[in-house]
Amino acid sequence: MVEVRKRKVHSAEFKAKVGMEAVRGVKTLNEIGQQFGVHPVVVSQWKKEIVQRAATLFEGKRGPKPETHADEDRLYGEIGRLKMELDWLKKKSGL
Repeated sequence: MVEVRKRKVHSAEFKAKVGMEAVRGVKTLNEIGQQFGVHPVVVSQWKKEIVQRAATLFEGKRGPKPETHADEDRLYGEIGRLKMELDWLKKKSGL
């Protein structure tokens, strides 16, 4: 009978390690593939993925995080409470 080979599942850390090695360019894709036991085509795919996604690492803006809806609801509640207090004070002061 023929043996059925299962596909290897590599972790994200392993893929990043191999891809970064390919990005460095010190070794050829064939050498990297032999070193890590991965086909050179797969190494080039992981390298391509790293290069494509490198720009997205720095897209995030620095500074305060955008306010969530919970903060918005809290603020609207406070506005309502302050309006009620203002109306009560106007009524008590006779204005």
